[in-house]
Formats: sequence, structure tokens, C-alpha cells
Amino acid sequence: MNTKNLSKDTSVKMSEAATPAMAVGSRVSTTRIVGVVALAYAASIIVQNAVFAVTGAPGYSDPIGVVLTYHAENQGALAVTSGLEAVNMLLLLLFVTALHGLVQRRDGAGADWSQLAVAAGATLSALFALTIATHIAVVLAANGLSEPTPAFELMWQLHAAAFALALPALGATFIGTALATHTSGLTRPWQRLLGVAGGSLPILAGVGNLAIADGSPLVFVGVLGLFMWPIWLVVTGLRLIRG
Repeated sequence: MNTKNLSKDTSVKMSEAATPAMAVGSRVSTTRIVGVVALAYAASIIVQNAVFAVTGAPGYSDPIGVVLTYHAENQGALAVTSGLEAVNMLLLLLFVTALHGLVQRRDGAGADWSQLAVAAGATLSALFALTIATHIAVVLAANGLSEPTPAFELMWQLHAAAFALALPALGATFIGTALATHTSGLTRPWQRLLGVAGGSLPILAGVGNLAIADGSPLVFVGVLGLFMWPIWLVVTGLRLIRG
């Protein structure tokens, strides 16, 4: 009986010792997965914007004739950017959801901020879907037009307005993820500062959405925050992968 009791006690102690180790291993694995998703999302954003830059995408303040010519001559490249937006939506939702789960498993510190990131990320996905949908309409319309029409110009302005409205959602997502990762001890203080500063710019620009839709250079304030977003994703993703 003593031998049996001793064996039972030993098994219980081994099980208790193994459980924390398994939990830590699972948490490390999840952390790395979130890091990989962050890097993949950043890469998709960078490639998408690189295509726009290389093809010389027009701004919202450019003449409508220039807009028509660009979209008529770059159908193939714009098909790539539209496809990448579908990838972006999936990766964004996966990133904020997985990050929220990771934060909750780390004693819940930063869970409120990660909840903000999930809500803002879902809103951002919907608004970017509208932005790309209107852009697709512009691309398809340009293929059959020899000169701009009022309907074509209206669709271009609707595309600009959708992008302007997406900027505050981007800012809230940026700030929520930056504060969630910092509060839970996943990132360093300077990454929090980058997230708050970078996220504030799209929010400020989004307030002037009417001006942006009319071609205001205020859009570049939001675009600066948009460029800082993949930078934060890259440095944060690398840190999470390294554990």
C-alpha cells in the first residue's frame, strides 16, 4: 500500500509540474503565431502600396482625366492590389483576434485595449472593403470610357470618402494593438509611443473626411500614419517571434 501511495503521489507531482510547462509552451507557440501573422500582414500591405507607387497611382487632388487614364492603363496591376486587399482583411482579423486571445492568457493585462483593437479592426476591414469595392468600380468603368463622365467622377469621390472614413478606424486599431501589447509586456515602451503617435495621425486626418474627398492634402497626414502601421507590425512581429 505504501508503495502504491508513493507511486500515486509521484505521478500527481509530475503532472502538476508538467502542466505549467505545457501552458508556457503553448503560450510561446501562440506568441510566435501572432508574430508570424503580423509579419505576413505587414508584407501584404507593403507589397500592395508598392504596386500603387510603382504604377504612379494618382492622388485625390489630381485631374479626373489623369485618374481615368491611370485606371484604364493599369488594369492588371490594380487587379493585384484588389486581390491583396482580400488578403489584408483576412490577416487583419486573424491578427487582432489572436492577439486578444494571447493577451487574455497573459493574466488579462491589456485586455481592454485588445478588445478595442478587435472592434476597430473589424470596422477597419469593413471600411477598407468599401474602399476597394468603390475602387474596383472605378477600374471597371475606366476600361470602357474614352473620357470622364459625372458618374465616373462621383465614384472616384466616393472611393476617396470611404478611404477617409477608414482612417479613424485604422488609428483606433493601431493604438489599441500598441497599448495592448505594451500593457501585457509583449513590446517595449518605444513601440507603444510609435503606435500612439502613428495611430493619432489617421484619426486627426479622418476628421477632415469631407476635405479629403474633395482632394485636400490633409490625406497625407493619414497616409503617414498608414505607413507607420506596417513598420510597427514588422518590429512587433519580430519581437513576438523571438519571444
